[in-house]
Amino acid sequence: MSELASDFDFVLPDALVATEPARPRDAARLLRVPCGSGAVSDHMVRDLPGFLRAGDMLVANDTEVIPAQLTAWRGDARIGITLDRILPDGTWHALARNARRLRDGDVLRFDGVETRAVVVAREEGGAVVLRFDAEGSAFDAFLDRVGALALPPYIDRPQGPTAQDALDYRTIFSAHRGAVAAPTAGLHFTPELLAALEARGVHRQTVTLHVGAGTFLPMRSERISEHRMHAERGVITSEVASAINATRRRGGRIVAVGTTSLRLLESAVDEDGVVHPYAGETAIFITPGFRFRATDMLMTNFHLPRSTLFMLVCAFAGEARMKAAYAHAIAQGYRFYSYGDACLLDRGVA
Repeated sequence: MSELASDFDFVLPDALVATEPARPRDAARLLRVPCGSGAVSDHMVRDLPGFLRAGDMLVANDTEVIPAQLTAWRGDARIGITLDRILPDGTWHALARNARRLRDGDVLRFDGVETRAVVVAREEGGAVVLRFDAEGSAFDAFLDRVGALALPPYIDRPQGPTAQDALDYRTIFSAHRGAVAAPTAGLHFTPELLAALEARGVHRQTVTLHVGAGTFLPMRSERISEHRMHAERGVITSEVASAINATRRRGGRIVAVGTTSLRLLESAVDEDGVVHPYAGETAIFITPGFRFRATDMLMTNFHLPRSTLFMLVCAFAGEARMKAAYAHAIAQGYRFYSYGDACLLDRGVA
């Protein structure tokens, strides 16, 4: 079993990094990666219903991205803030550029608004805890006025995110504000695709995992065992948990739309494969050797070299199989990352 981040490295040509999504969304390519000895095959996302059966259940993440990138001022010092997640007491965990200039109790101001934030605590690695003097709808209005999308660094926007990005970087499932980054597998879905899945007899439920700013940070440890995931807040309602469990009892498969949905499902499942209601933070780190209990299939985009998400897909479908699948995708010119193409994976045989 691989123990080093370098074991999950690969060379990706810059030309394959997508900076715009496919239009329409379900025109993106889809690489089918079956379990066992079956060969990978090339398709389109709109072909997804043909790979599923009546009685299967699609589980998507219904988080909604907030404009989490803020510019704050402490006196004349400019401080870049990326909100990460809201904490149970209403404060916000955030990443701060020029964090060394901050002290506990500092008051941060923002251009053009009266809202202020107080530095409650500083942490290692440039993280801070902030308390804003607005909450609820007033806080949402504040973010909409002064915030910007925190697009991944590989989406080149020298002038900042565009108005089109605000539309593109939002899934059809979006319902609950709180994510810093989009659950990008969900970006491929259209009303037409959902209708085709429903006609196929595929059920659908949503869970909520608010993707945090830690998703943008690279692994800093060469040894995988030394890496610690950032926590993210998730919710699975009792109704959704019951529907998932009923699907599995009837022999239907659980198809996770994206690694975020999968990570939350696997955080909420017990040793017997029963998914329980969930409301809290998860920092689950899935690497080869992990035993999957809740998820049968995974639809996901193509991920960064040496990333925790590439490790996750290797754990799910098999390390050798996924490395070969990625080599095929690169050779065939698949588009990678948030605005890129997708793959549909069967869970490997444990």
